[in-house]
Amino acid sequence: MAISGGCLCGKVRYEIAAEAPKATRICWCRVCQTFAAGSGTVNAVFASDAIRVEGETRDFPSVADSGAVMHRRFCPVCGTHLFSEAEPRPHLIIVRVGTLDDPEIAKPSSIIWAGSAPSWACFDPTLPRVDGPPPAVPSK
Repeated sequence: MAISGGCLCGKVRYEIAAEAPKATRICWCRVCQTFAAGSGTVNAVFASDAIRVEGETRDFPSVADSGAVMHRRFCPVCGTHLFSEAEPRPHLIIVRVGTLDDPEIAKPSSIIWAGSAPSWACFDPTLPRVDGPPPAVPSK
């Protein structure tokens, strides 16, 4: 089974050879809040060698709240944020759940960087919260 998705304008499409994400989290770090227009982002983690991308993406490197250099990839036509990759974890790719064709496959299992969220942020009370960075995702 392949998981698929793409950007708003359709110029970028991707397929992931996986049954499900390794992890799905809602992130409230300040960087995610900035490009999510004030909210947290919902991110699914996959093995980086499982994804095939068609179409041009642009890379915006930046330093995350964790101190890791991140490569945030987006469509240069419509601006949709699609992926992030952390230099310390090249074996993983983070996919924005809103870009999946079927976002139901990536139900969040936790909230990370909750300590950076504004006071008005809404949290699912059934999800565990971490005020800072998440625990490591298994390599395999």
